[in-house]
Amino acid sequence: MTKGFKSKLGEGGYGCVYKGKLRSGRDVAVKILDKSKCNGQEVINEVMTIGRIHHVTVVRLIGFCVGGSKHALVYDFMSNGSLQKYLFSQGSNNSLSCKKMYYIAVGVARGIEYLHKGCDIQILHFDIKSIVSLTGARGRMGYMAPELFYKNIGGISYKEDVYSFGMLLMEMASRRKNVNVNVNVNVNVEHLSQIYFPSWVFEQLSLGKEIEIGEMTDEEKELVKKMVMVSLWCIQTKPSDRPSIGKVVEMLENEIEGLLMPPKPFLSLREMSKADDRTEMTPSQPELPDPPSHETSSTLSESCH
Repeated sequence: MTKGFKSKLGEGGYGCVYKGKLRSGRDVAVKILDKSKCNGQEVINEVMTIGRIHHVTVVRLIGFCVGGSKHALVYDFMSNGSLQKYLFSQGSNNSLSCKKMYYIAVGVARGIEYLHKGCDIQILHFDIKSIVSLTGARGRMGYMAPELFYKNIGGISYKEDVYSFGMLLMEMASRRKNVNVNVNVNVNVEHLSQIYFPSWVFEQLSLGKEIEIGEMTDEEKELVKKMVMVSLWCIQTKPSDRPSIGKVVEMLENEIEGLLMPPKPFLSLREMSKADDRTEMTPSQPELPDPPSHETSSTLSESCH
């Protein structure tokens, strides 16, 4: 199907993805799973979960393989490629308009909302983006929520997906990476805004300043400000302070005038470390959104685009 794995499309936490073609001529994406991370039964369980997903903004699973030497999942092929291809490509042929980026953000949020509440089971994505760590610094300022690293903040729940989406949304709004890897990583944590873009954005909004991100029309400035403010709500340190993904969709679709200024979205790395040193907690069971009527499952699929 992949002609000897000739065309590699990308790589995720569970394996590599290759372009393939069915006998009918239809293009597909084939994810070859790392057997050290998932056995045959786990693949079957995931197929039974992913196979129930039918949503316009979530790629569809169309086949799988658990026999022989390979474990694989076969998905619809996205001819336009991944969002990453367009995210930081200002001034190039791959650049997307601010309005298009906004519509994509709303689509991603709706897809996650479907996974959380629209299926007959609840699916927690947990892999909206791969982790981005900052070498030499305490803590990880990436797409994964702080409760994965600091036990006292809260248990793992669907709010982890909200946090990850918020970090992605910030990058979509700003067209730049959240972490500036070119800054000295030993910079004092009190000056975190030098290396951590969300911190800088929050400071600007708190001072009543405009968020200047290149040349934009008034309409584009409003869209960017709305995306940034929603993002800051999503990346609140404590899961209980973050909105549900349904509320996120509502905030993105409503007028910015009705959007309240978010509180400071994060503790400093020093504050989180001190709090974690003081408190030892056993991770709680996954928290379900209202109404708590769905079963919880993680998925191998990096399926929200």
